[in-house]
Amino acid sequence: MVPPERLAVCSWSLQPASPEELFECIGHTGIRRIQLALDPIRENPAVWGRTIDEARRRGFELVSGMFGTMGEDYTTMESIKATGGIVPDHTWQGNWKNIQQIARIAADHGISLVTFHSGFLPHDESDPSFKKILERIAQIADLFHAHQLELGFETGQEDAPTLHAFLTKLNRPNVGVNFDPANMILYDKGDPIEALKILAPFLKQCHVKDAIRTNIPGSWGNEVPVGKGEVDWKSFFNTLQQVGFQGNCCIEREAGNQRIEDIKTAHSYLVNL
Repeated sequence: MVPPERLAVCSWSLQPASPEELFECIGHTGIRRIQLALDPIRENPAVWGRTIDEARRRGFELVSGMFGTMGEDYTTMESIKATGGIVPDHTWQGNWKNIQQIARIAADHGISLVTFHSGFLPHDESDPSFKKILERIAQIADLFHAHQLELGFETGQEDAPTLHAFLTKLNRPNVGVNFDPANMILYDKGDPIEALKILAPFLKQCHVKDAIRTNIPGSWGNEVPVGKGEVDWKSFFNTLQQVGFQGNCCIEREAGNQRIEDIKTAHSYLVNL
């Protein structure tokens, strides 16, 4: 159901300490395509600066990039709501400086799509923070457009109708969604398949991750290996086919201490689905 040539691995899932360790770990997964975390290149060019060139020299394909933002605290749902993405005022200037560097790195190395967590978007346009966040994201979108780059929002922090309305209001064709069905479950923001249908016009890329919804409102769900959670993967990929999505699906694993094995399990599950 999932062509192997459309699957990739998220580099940060493997928690590599160096490019060499990254290439070794990815080699064990049996997948030759990567969504690459770009922050290490920005933060520590002495160690990571040649990662992209070396990856291509070794025959890996880089399908997209990813960046994070300053001061994020995922301890609780409330802490990430207060600290996530480009929403907090006290980290905005630092984040804007970093994002400009990320855009240059991606453009200089031919990585045309970059994804990130924008933070919690206001549900109501009358919210005092709505205009501020819309302007900040428009600023990032226009920067990326100037570099001929696409930008993908990670899903999860808000429900699909809210994100659809925000992207429609933003009105930047180079901005869309990196759809993660597990995040819809982890944040308890609705059914992943219905959300996928709503956000289909904005799809840029998908993450492959699985989760179990919480029984305690306001707390995190639990991430689990692909095929062990509540994502209906057959319906997920059938829906992708129905909406004509031809982009990449990147396996992401952010929990557990056997990441390589879990990614291999996900890979096997998907190609045999």
